[in-house]
Amino acid sequence: MIHIQEPKSPWKVVHMDWVTALCPSGEKSYNACLVIVDRYRKTPIFLPCHKDDTAIDTALLLWSR
Repeated sequence: MIHIQEPKSPWKVVHMDWVTALCPSGEKSYNACLVIVDRYRKTPIFLPCHKDDTAIDTALLLWSR
């Protein structure tokens, strides 16, 4: 395995994954969640989204935060 060097500042290395097949909730009936973890801070950020969001939708979601 290759060792990944620890980042020296926030937001240099992030991990992202989706949790899908959730029950629809909220005004926009979100049915998924994008989980982002900044490797420096190790604190998760949860963003509600839709299971069928495109790459453009995801980029806009990240940009808006």
